[in-house]
Order: sequence, then C-alpha cells, then structure tokens
Amino acid sequence: MMAGLLERNPRFANWLWGFKPPERGTIILVHRRVYIVPARLGIFFAATLVILLIGSINYALALGFALTFLLAGLGVAGMVHTARNLARIGISTGRAAPVFAGESAQFRLYLDSRVRYDRPAILARHVGSGSQFVIDIPAASIAEVVLAVPARRRGWLPLGRVLLETRFPLGLFRAWSYVEPDARCLVYPKPERSPLPAQIGEAAAGALRSQATGNDDFSGLRAYQFSDSPRHVAWKAVARSDDMLTKQFTGEAAAELWLDWRLLPAAIGLEQRLSRLAGWVLAAERSGALYGLRLPGVEIAPARGDAHAAACLQALALYPPQ
Repeated sequence: MMAGLLERNPRFANWLWGFKPPERGTIILVHRRVYIVPARLGIFFAATLVILLIGSINYALALGFALTFLLAGLGVAGMVHTARNLARIGISTGRAAPVFAGESAQFRLYLDSRVRYDRPAILARHVGSGSQFVIDIPAASIAEVVLAVPARRRGWLPLGRVLLETRFPLGLFRAWSYVEPDARCLVYPKPERSPLPAQIGEAAAGALRSQATGNDDFSGLRAYQFSDSPRHVAWKAVARSDDMLTKQFTGEAAAELWLDWRLLPAAIGLEQRLSRLAGWVLAAERSGALYGLRLPGVEIAPARGDAHAAACLQALALYPPQ
C-alpha cells in the first residue's frame, strides 16, 4: 500500500527520501538520508528486554536489572553501528555497455567507503527488478557492485531506484537508503536471424555489388558470402574447421551492401523491421562487407568495423516509435 502511494505521488516520494531524481555526479549518503528501524530480530530482542525488566522488578533481582540494562546498552550500541555502517558512503556509476533487447543490462555502481573503518555486509538491490548484490567495503577504498537489470525494450534503459541496506553488526536493526543515479544503458533491437538481401541491380536499394575484381596475389582468408564464386572458396580450410572461408586477393575490392528499410515486407510491423535490420547489421559485419543503413530520414554511409556497427545499431535502437 505504501509503495503504491509513493508511485502515485513522486513529489511526496522525493520529499520522503530526501532527493530529486536523477542524481548526477557522486552521491553522498548524509545522515538524514539514512533510515533505521528495528528488524524482526530486534523486535524479539526488545520484547525479551521487557520481560527481563518486569521479572527483575517483581522479584527485586539486582543481577536481573544489570543484565537487562547491559543488553539494552548493547542494543543501542548496535543501532549506532548499523547506521554508521551506511552513512557517508559515496556512490558513483560507471558506463553500461549496450545490450540487445531480451538480455540484461549490467549497471556498475562504485561504493566509496570514505572512512578509515570497514563497512561489512552492504546490500545493493535494484528496486524495479529485484536484482541484488552483497559486498564488503574495505576501509578507505572503493568496491564495485554490478546489478543485472532486464532490458525488455529497445531504446534508453535508465537504472532507476536502488536500495542500499545493512543490518551489521547484530542484525537487530535495519538501516537503508535509496539512490537514483543518472545512469542509463542503450538497448539495441533484438536481432532476427535472416539471410542478407539478395544481390540485385545497382540501381535498386539494398544492392550488394562488387565494385572491382582483383586476382593479383593471394592476401588471406575472409568469411564466405553468398555472392562469392565457388572457385574462390578455401576448401582445405573448410575441411579443417567446418567454417566457410573465401580466398582474398590483393586488389580485390570489398563488397558493398545497403541495408534498406524499403527492402522489408510492408506487412511486418515496426519492431520486427528493426529487429530484422539489426540481424542484417550483425550478419554484414561478420561477412566483412562494406555496408550502409537506410531508414526513413536516416542514412549511414557504407563502412565496416565495430564503431560502424555500433552506429547502425544505435540508429535502430533510437528510431522513434510510430
């Protein structure tokens, strides 16, 4: 019920937790942002102290009073240490590598102790997905926490709210705080496995064409393409590795491939179109061809390499919904 109230009233939630998301830079958990309540074990502990106190009063037991107040003092000291174990921690984020839809984004949090004592048993939990990580932070050092957050849809995936919690040292109290760093991960469309566009005329969009043919000197092997001549297939290498490889010669120009939105069937929807194009980008990159991407309002010139593939996949990931 309380969680639903906070979701419907973000301003009230921001006032309650003491921050306005997203938080940029290094986040410091000042004392007013650390909340503490008795844990279930702490409630049982308090009930035991009450029973001991009543028994000591009824029977006038001096040792009973001493034991009761000793345990109460121990509980208070444990409460102070529990809050201190979380307060003044510094939280910063690292870069999250892009992933494909259906995978899990790996968000990295760096917890800076900022004090000269250890901080054991710090729990970090992603509120939205439930992904969690428990870590000990050594004195005056930084520890890394990795939270796996499911990436269900393409586009930018924000990290969202993260809970930091501790029950150290006695487990009688639970101290916690919420943070929402300004971190996000780019999610590419889920690639669909399908053959690359067939070779057609140069004037048609999506043509795969060989700009020049060179057969001067043997220069190496590359991945086989459907348009390659069987005479150029390295059959001995195929027999050894079961991978189709093609002989490449000096002067042989790389094939050029246009991955065009207009080549796709009109009956399929937007997301399936983007998924198929993403699969084409990966297949073209594996083939070693020069390839470009054409979307409505977007054109990326032919090239190859990891940076070019990332640019094409980013264009697909951020293509506006219709």
